Amino acid sequence: MENDRYAKELEVAVRVVHVACALCRRVQEKLFSNDSDHVLSKDDDSPVTVADFSVQATVSWLLSSTFGVENVSIVAEEDIQTISKDDSANLLAAVVNTVNESLALASNYGLQSPESTLGNSEVLEAIRRCNSTGGLRGRHWILDPVDGTLGFVRGDQYAVALALIEDGNALLGVLGCPNYPLKAESLNYNYQHHHETMSESSSLVCDTSEKGCILYARKGSGEAWLQPLISRDKVLEWPNYAQLIRVSSVDDPALATLCEPVERANSNHSFTAGLAHSVGLRKQPLRVHSMVKYAAIARGDAEIFMKFARSGYKEKIWDHAAGVVIVEEAGGVVTDAGGRPLDFSKGMYLECLDRGIIACSGITLHEKLIAAVYASWDSSNL
Repeated sequence: MENDRYAKELEVAVRVVHVACALCRRVQEKLFSNDSDHVLSKDDDSPVTVADFSVQATVSWLLSSTFGVENVSIVAEEDIQTISKDDSANLLAAVVNTVNESLALASNYGLQSPESTLGNSEVLEAIRRCNSTGGLRGRHWILDPVDGTLGFVRGDQYAVALALIEDGNALLGVLGCPNYPLKAESLNYNYQHHHETMSESSSLVCDTSEKGCILYARKGSGEAWLQPLISRDKVLEWPNYAQLIRVSSVDDPALATLCEPVERANSNHSFTAGLAHSVGLRKQPLRVHSMVKYAAIARGDAEIFMKFARSGYKEKIWDHAAGVVIVEEAGGVVTDAGGRPLDFSKGMYLECLDRGIIACSGITLHEKLIAAVYASWDSSNL
């Protein structure tokens, strides 16, 4: 019965993320051709794009129309303050147009489209509805509309992340990765994009034939799945050539690949490098934007992801929930640096996080890294 209970939620979530990924691809193409009004700066200086707001509004509308507004609680990254300002009229217009364009194609993904186009107020309301703070009680959808926005605007890796949390437990995880190569041997993006011009990169982004997938899993199933994204104007046939994925069997640190964040602002690369050396990691780290790091581990393209935030930074649940479910069901292990499961029951943040986050393809590597953290923590400056 538990399987049946969440089957609809999982299928709808995957279909919704397909719509969101198609939206992102269209916006990214426009971004490279004319980005004048497509990127703003939030108060924390991270870039905000049409895609962020459009995905949030689209996902909010689709979930609400499927399950009923009164039954849908969404915790998401964006609020309407930035987009509601007088000088953001062009951004709002672009968002409204993008949302309507995407919802008009919802039937291609087995979802219902609105009876008429949405106006400014309806789109703003859809974004505003994503104002839940989560917590220990109730059912909450957790959305990061564009995780890795910096990767998005550079034509690099980014993800659309959607998870379902019930009574504090992460039950479903869906991760859309529009630029992730379908073939493991194509994984040469770790430094490549940073040495390309925007025009060169845009040609890579627009070539979607060998890129783009959605990973998803239900907690307790012991299965994680990967679907390729569908081409423009095609119809999604469920389950769209879904294939089971599994973490890597590599447990020798010398053969393991480490994923780490590209940005240095919120992570301590030097401490991570010290840990990697102490446990015998020898391969060049794979620096990847966004939760695509979780996708790489779940699919067996890498073995380790570590993140140790700088003092004062609090990890948000939308940056991890979907990825954690997928990695664990693919056979991996994700805990804080003290070896405890991540706690999604405290609201919008991973409160009481012990030092950092360690995700591994298997228990052998995980135990070595946990031991290394305890051995080296006192001498660090974190």
